[in-house]
This record gives sequence, C-alpha cells and structure tokens, in this order.
Amino acid sequence: MSGRRAEPSDSVEGSTDTWEMGPAARAQGICLRLLTARPRSRAELADALNKRGIPEEVGEPVLDRLSEVGLIDDAAFAESAVHSAHRHRGLGRRALRTELQRRGVPSEIADHAVAGVRPEDEEQRARELVQRKLRTSTVRDATSLARRLGAMLARKGYSEGLAWRVVHDELGPDHGPSDVGPD
Repeated sequence: MSGRRAEPSDSVEGSTDTWEMGPAARAQGICLRLLTARPRSRAELADALNKRGIPEEVGEPVLDRLSEVGLIDDAAFAESAVHSAHRHRGLGRRALRTELQRRGVPSEIADHAVAGVRPEDEEQRARELVQRKLRTSTVRDATSLARRLGAMLARKGYSEGLAWRVVHDELGPDHGPSDVGPD
C-alpha cells in the first residue's frame, strides 16, 4: 500500500472508469443496462441514448452492432410484447398495434406481430375478460352492465362488433334487451 489515493487516470487492468469511457462505450453500457431490465425496441434505445446526450452518429453504430449480435430484434420484441400484453393485460389487436407503435416498432413489423393473434384467440380473451368482470360486478341493470362491459372491451382495443357480440352472448337472452349495443 503506497499511501497515495487512486486518481481517475489510474486504472486496473480490464476495468474502465466511467470518466474514461468514450461515447461509444458509454452508449453501449446504457443500452446493455436497459436491455437487462426488459426487452426494448431499437427506437426505445435510440430515444434513451438521445436523452442521455449521446449523439446519433455515436449511437447508431452501437445500435447496429447490438442488432448484429441479436440483442436488439424488433420483430422478436414485437411478438413477445404482443403475446404478453394479449395474455396478461387482455389487450385486443387495435390496442396491441397502438402499443407497439408507441414503442417505436415499425408498422410492418407491428402488423405482422399483431396478425399472430388469431380472431378466435381475441374473441376467447374478450370472453374471459367479460366473465371475470361479471363475477365481481354489482351492477344489476342489464343495460348499464352491458354498456360498461362493452366500454371495458373498447378501452382494451377490441372492435365494437366483437365487443357487443361477446357481451350479448355472455349476458344471455334473459339478462336484458337484445337491442343493447351500438346504435
């Protein structure tokens, strides 16, 4: 022990201090930390780099390299996000597409990923949501209940026609007028 303090210029072999990192290494570190937390789209990572002051001319090659090695894959990200949001949050196809666009996934990739949700799967998920809500609902008026259920499905991105068909089927003919639904 020499008794002197370590200076920023001192480095241990194989380690780099943040003040010694070049912008590309800093950009790579930011991306890797973000990807460790959860998968992200290329656009989300580019936005994060921009917010942290990494110039685009530095960030783009880093993002390209991470794509080359398979750490960034918008198609795989989109498919995973669609599966998860549909299964766990009960989102319909319209909301899934919107969610991917919000995360910067290119339209053609988003459309392909959302197309992976089959119409029968979407309808089944809508039925599950309505059935779950029916178990806990305290609303007794069939018309009000139908409107609330339809509105819930609409907020989750289900088409109007599908929402009303599912609500009508799940409420059954003895739970209210058949004219409940879109005007």
